[in-house]
Amino acid sequence: MPLSISRRFALLGGAALFATPKTGFGQTVAAAELVRMAGLSGDVGYVVADLKSGQILEQRNAGQAMPPASALKSITSLYAMEQLGGDFCFGTQLIATGPISGGRIQGDLILAGGGDPTLTTDDLNAMAKSLAAKGVQGVTGRFLTWAGALPYKNEIANDQPIFAGYNPSISGLMLNFNRVHFQWRRSGSGWALSMDARGRDVQPQAYTAKASIAKRSSPTFTYSDRGGVEHWTVASAALGRGGSRWLPVRHPAAYAGDVFQTLARAQGTPLPAPEEVRNLPGGTVLVSHGSDPLVPVLREMMKYSTNITAEAVGMTVSKRLGAGSSLKQSGQMMTQWLQQRTGARSARFTDHSGLRADAELSPQDMVAALRNLGAPMGLRSLMKPFKLRDATGKNMPAQPFRVDAKTGTLNFVSTLAGYMTAPDGTELVFAIFTADLNRRRRAGSAPRPPGQVQWVRASKILQSQLLERWAGIYG
Repeated sequence: MPLSISRRFALLGGAALFATPKTGFGQTVAAAELVRMAGLSGDVGYVVADLKSGQILEQRNAGQAMPPASALKSITSLYAMEQLGGDFCFGTQLIATGPISGGRIQGDLILAGGGDPTLTTDDLNAMAKSLAAKGVQGVTGRFLTWAGALPYKNEIANDQPIFAGYNPSISGLMLNFNRVHFQWRRSGSGWALSMDARGRDVQPQAYTAKASIAKRSSPTFTYSDRGGVEHWTVASAALGRGGSRWLPVRHPAAYAGDVFQTLARAQGTPLPAPEEVRNLPGGTVLVSHGSDPLVPVLREMMKYSTNITAEAVGMTVSKRLGAGSSLKQSGQMMTQWLQQRTGARSARFTDHSGLRADAELSPQDMVAALRNLGAPMGLRSLMKPFKLRDATGKNMPAQPFRVDAKTGTLNFVSTLAGYMTAPDGTELVFAIFTADLNRRRRAGSAPRPPGQVQWVRASKILQSQLLERWAGIYG
């Protein structure tokens, strides 16, 4: 498809195309030829603009709405920083409904989540120690958990493998990114299995999740929910001598309550079995735990592309703005926000992490958001340096220009959006989207469908070649 200019580029402050590239660093091949040589099935769209002036320098399918994949986390970061502020912290509390007398709470104890996606077993252990330090040795009533700070969602996306730890449930009380640690090791003629809530300092057993071995070669995992206990089976042919992986949790409040009960007992504070309540009872806050401030939380989210953090952050913002009680409605709220802030007519968000392939955004609307909102908010400082790939797909050992960007990868979807500093110091902002949604639909939830690895490799090579080309203009 030939290069062209759209009227929508007025949003960015002008329009022009690169002239014939100079000889020097970077690709001298025309961008359209690079796309042709990549041999990608599906669609390719990109926009690169001068960060200072907003002038569009080169584009292809700029206005076509495509799945942003995890590059959507850039938009979620902007949404959160503007509405919550960089110093915002999530909180988790232990609340007593009655006074402490004779070492016992005269009433109930509530573990109340505040939507913190970064809460760890070590954090709960510190809270258990603080509770014991106040002289609490038990309760006369119940031990309750409350997860109503955020709407519950069984999973982020319904087209992912059942065992994908990056696709857990969401709720107002989350632990270890709502994942349980499954480990196996050879023992005699069989294997020893364990399920735990592994932290840095402690690793209590998880009683709400169980695993067993099935004599089969596939599927690798099966999942079932039996009376609130999550049961996994694993194929014996997949175990080998030993290993471990994190599996998603679907009952997060029960999981967190179970783990806290174990940790509190170890501190001399035995508690009854946890019960989840829909409404938060009133009472006195005995112990509070605060997350890191929002900016470092977002930086970690961008670095490791943590889906649950993106969803928790986005849903927290939407709840403040009066969104309804679902992830879909929260995505719609973020869509409306971006439309109002930048005029992004292509935006259609169904989540905040980009794990769902039915989310949509065009390259030009992504670039507009990165320039008009991201630059003033310091979004580039939250992104990690991007390393170029050579023609074989391997990381280049060195590159003479800096790129800070957010990547995104799904089956037959690969995206890259961010900022680059050309060799002569020119600051550019860009978005490169590639997707073959027909092949993605045919692949279903297969973890590695035929052709996926090769397709994504070709896309990432093309992304690097386009960046080299644009840097070469200013080499």
